[in-house]
Amino acid sequence: MPGHKLGRVTEDIKRELTAILREIKDPRVRGCFLSIVRVEVTNDLSYCTVYVSTMEGMEQTKRAVDGLKSAAGYIRRELGARLSLRHVPQMLFKPTDSIEYGAAISKKLWELEQNRPQQSEEDPEEKTETEV
Repeated sequence: MPGHKLGRVTEDIKRELTAILREIKDPRVRGCFLSIVRVEVTNDLSYCTVYVSTMEGMEQTKRAVDGLKSAAGYIRRELGARLSLRHVPQMLFKPTDSIEYGAAISKKLWELEQNRPQQSEEDPEEKTETEV
């Protein structure tokens, strides 16, 4: 199977999963800001690993993954109805803390920016004279 088809199917699955997640009524999934970080599909389209993350932290992500695992049959059926695939891959949901990690890095960068001393605007001619 050509690589571009696998990439296209992966993106289609990610797009449709995002829409399906909005429809799930499980409180473990609805009660958090859930994001699909990455989707990996095997070459034979038999398994699909979905990496999800939440802003609330790893514990909330693990609870959301439990909710997604219990709704895996519904999600797979909906994917089959929305995508024209001969075989809908089995969903494997994995928690990741990438959103929390990215937010922590952004916060640290912002704090460094705030703590950096302000450089005064010097006359460019004075700078060249002192450097020479």
